[in-house]
Amino acid sequence: MIKDRIASSCRRSGRSVSEVTLVGVTKTIPYSIVGQAIEAGLTVLGENRVQEAADKIAHLRQVTAQHDVEWHLIGQLQSNKARRAVELFDAIHSLDSLKLAERLDGIAAESGKRLPVFLEVNLGAETSKAGVTETEALHLCEKICRLPNLVLKGLMTVPPFLDDPQEIRPFFKKLRELRDQAIRAGIVDSTFKELSMGMSNDFETAIEEGSTCVRVGTAIFGSRS
Repeated sequence: MIKDRIASSCRRSGRSVSEVTLVGVTKTIPYSIVGQAIEAGLTVLGENRVQEAADKIAHLRQVTAQHDVEWHLIGQLQSNKARRAVELFDAIHSLDSLKLAERLDGIAAESGKRLPVFLEVNLGAETSKAGVTETEALHLCEKICRLPNLVLKGLMTVPPFLDDPQEIRPFFKKLRELRDQAIRAGIVDSTFKELSMGMSNDFETAIEEGSTCVRVGTAIFGSRS
């Protein structure tokens, strides 16, 4: 079971299981299976697309009403879908520009909401992936922390996909170092402590390097068709 593997990773790294949140990635997973996962105890659900999430949230309203469920956006967010994202999600992991942050802040203000967000950092400098560069990250953290209706929880990354999780370890270590650097510099507040990193093939390594949110889909639901 995934929770057993998380617990083992925590023991190896001298951490408490309570420090790690399992985000079940439900992209393309049928409503019925997501509902079963919620009934089985999955309480944080990660979606990549706003419209797919909207459909799932509507279909699963009766199930989620009986459980304390959170919906997190983990895929890239287009500015024209920002308003709907603020309405739907309890947290956004994929904030990737100051412009988007300012738009989310304005919408959250209108909604009377303080929205938890993560700044996505593209540590592999992959053109196919979103996220700010390592050199931009600290400056943007400082700017985002000044927006009154966003709560900057920490950093997120999607490292290059490599077969050996040990080859991915340096990317996880770098994100942790960036977070710690921001804290030492005093440019973030006390809410800034999270690291959203690690997926089905590498979440155990990510936990060993300090991940507080692992985004796991295939290892829970099986391969997507």
